[in-house]
Amino acid sequence: MGGTSLECGYQGRTGGGLGSGACAAGAELAGRAGTRAAAPPPPPPVNIVILVLAVALFLLILHHNFLSLSSLLRNEVSDSGIVGLQPIDFVPNAPRHAVDGRQEEIPVVIAASEDRLGGTIAAINSIQHNTRSNVIFYIVTLNGTADHLRSWLGSNTLKSIRYKIVNFDTKLLEGKVKEDPDQGQSIKPLTFARFYLPILVPSAKKAIYMDDDVIVQGDILALYNTPLKPGHAAAFSEDCDSASTKVVIRGAGNQYNYIGYLDYKKERIRKLSMKASTCSFNPGVFVANLTEWKRQNITNQLEKWMKLNVKEGLYSRTLAGSITTPPLLIVFYQQHSTIDPMWNVRHLGSSAGKRYSPQFVKAAKLLHWNGHFKPWGRTASYTDIWEKWYIPDPTGKFSLIRRHMEISNIN
Repeated sequence: MGGTSLECGYQGRTGGGLGSGACAAGAELAGRAGTRAAAPPPPPPVNIVILVLAVALFLLILHHNFLSLSSLLRNEVSDSGIVGLQPIDFVPNAPRHAVDGRQEEIPVVIAASEDRLGGTIAAINSIQHNTRSNVIFYIVTLNGTADHLRSWLGSNTLKSIRYKIVNFDTKLLEGKVKEDPDQGQSIKPLTFARFYLPILVPSAKKAIYMDDDVIVQGDILALYNTPLKPGHAAAFSEDCDSASTKVVIRGAGNQYNYIGYLDYKKERIRKLSMKASTCSFNPGVFVANLTEWKRQNITNQLEKWMKLNVKEGLYSRTLAGSITTPPLLIVFYQQHSTIDPMWNVRHLGSSAGKRYSPQFVKAAKLLHWNGHFKPWGRTASYTDIWEKWYIPDPTGKFSLIRRHMEISNIN
């Protein structure tokens, strides 16, 4: 972002030689000096001394404040205004940990919707607690949620984090999505924030995106350092990996392959020559090479398939999972790297029952409650792990649903 600099210059004034009168006066004074010693100059008045001391003190205070301001600005995360995604807040707090200023910043992008705000807070808290790296959170939300989010982030537990709140303009999605009654739920605009990472984090070369229904148990630096192959703009977790469970969706085939997300009866899909049995990937957690993303115009490619789906209905009629997955599967077909399976241990929200052993859950670097059973909802698995990182809402607007049910049962 361009800035405004202030330059100060000083110009000396030159004058002619002394006039004859002045020279004469000077000669007369010199003569008198030969006959008697010059009298010492009178001491400066007391009020002048006090004034000089006051000015010196003022300059010292001003210098101290300037250094403090400079330190604050060095921690600021600032972007120029961007159409569609406007930064509306930032908090450049000093990290709780002793972070080396030479460390590379790790941008973590996460959405914050009003009805799931507790999930976002818990995820952020778990990341910050388990790393000593220089993490900056880009929290994408809607204007109506910003004040609520800001008050929650002011909690003592979260005062050490560095973050920016970014407003997501829903006009970006006009003509690209439509309500589908078969899906049984309305479109959630913030789920598409992951398509616009280079706009959200314009100055970064790399970023992490993650959903709000996760808890991070490892150091996020390890995920950030995931190696991406040349020409790959992102690394995802494969749905066929050993750490994930293959979930069968009734009438839709398998959730872990392409046919579970795309309608292979449509000619446009068939022309892509993508094998229906190809292993799909989970877009809830991924690492993006933003330089490569911009070079390949990934955002434009995703928007293209969104528009085509509105016109032609290219997604599976019994879609297995999020509506953000199909365009990603198309654009990144055989053109993505993989992350360590332990950095996206998922399906914790696919049922109310526990599908993993306590030892495996403890060893997981990231737990993902994708599915209908969220850890803040009525019924969910491993809620004790999630609640370890949850911070109660100081405004009282968000509360755990099951807590209300437990209290009601007691009463």
